[in-house]
Amino acid sequence: MLIALSLPESESSPWMELFAAALPEATLARHEPDEAPDSAARRADYVVAAYPSKTLFAEQPRPKAIFTVSAGVGHVLRLANLPRDVPLVRVEDAGMAAQMIRYALTAAMRFTQRLDTYRRQQHEGQWIQHRPRGPAQVTAGVMGLGVIGSEIARALAHQKFNVRGYATRRKDIAGIQCHAGRGEFAAFLDGLDFVVSVLPSTPDTAGLLDRGTMMRLADGAHVVNIGRGNLLVEEDLLALIDSGKLSGATLDVFREEPLPPAHPFWRRPEITITPHVSGLTIPDETVAQVAGKIRALERGEAITGIVDLDRGY
Repeated sequence: MLIALSLPESESSPWMELFAAALPEATLARHEPDEAPDSAARRADYVVAAYPSKTLFAEQPRPKAIFTVSAGVGHVLRLANLPRDVPLVRVEDAGMAAQMIRYALTAAMRFTQRLDTYRRQQHEGQWIQHRPRGPAQVTAGVMGLGVIGSEIARALAHQKFNVRGYATRRKDIAGIQCHAGRGEFAAFLDGLDFVVSVLPSTPDTAGLLDRGTMMRLADGAHVVNIGRGNLLVEEDLLALIDSGKLSGATLDVFREEPLPPAHPFWRRPEITITPHVSGLTIPDETVAQVAGKIRALERGEAITGIVDLDRGY
C-alpha cells in the first residue's frame, strides 16, 4: 500500500514519522507541493492532502480516497484537478473539539461576567459596577451542529445557558432548541445575547452574518467566530459595534489570514483577536484517525467524515 503525502520538506516532521509508525505496512511518498508533477511517480492508493498543491492531483489522479489533516476542506476543494469521484475525507475531531469547547465557554463566561466591559473601564479609569448576571440569564446560539458544534452546544447548556442551535439539516439534541435551514435562521437569531459560529465555508455560508442578520441579535450581543472567516461581514460588524447595537466580538478566523497589520480590528478594544488557534490540529491524534480509516477502507468497511463536494463539508 502506497500513501502519498503532500508536504513541503520543511513541514514533513512529525507527519512522516507519525504515519510511518501508525501504518508500518505502508510505503510513504512525500509530494513536494507545486513542483512539476512526476509522470513516472508510482500511483498512490491513498493521498493525504496536508498542504495545498496545484500539481498534486496531476501526479495522483486516481487514489482510492483523499484525506485532509483538518476539519476544514476548503484548501482541498480549491485544488486543480481534484477528482470528484474519489472520496474526500475530513478530520472529524482529533483533539480539536475539547479546545473549541474551552474557547467558546471562555468567551461566553467572559461576556456573562462583563469582563470586556470592565477591561474597557480600566483603560478609561472608570469605577462603575454593573448588575451581576448568570448563564441562565443569557441566551446563547451555536451556528453549526456537526460533531464539534453539537458538543459546544451541550457544554453551554451544561453551564445553564439557554441554548439554541442552527444547522442546515434538522438535528435533535437534548436540551437544545434546534433550528434548521434558512427558513428558520431568523427565528434562531432573534434576541440572542451571544452567538458562536463553527460553520464551514460554503457558498451558502459566505457573508451569512451581515448587518441584516446581526441586527436580529439582542442589543449588546457578542459575536464569536471560530468557524470560517468569510462567514462574517467584517465592515458590518464594526458598524454595529460603533452604533452600540453589539457590545463586541471574539474572533479567531478572518477573511484574510494572517490579519493584516493595518486592519481596523487590531485597534478595537471591543474585539478580542486570536490567530486561528481555537482548534489546532494535534498531529498524533489526527494520524491515528486517518490511519484507522485507511485500514477500515482496506477491509471494505464504511467510514465517516466523507465530504459532500456539492455542499462543501
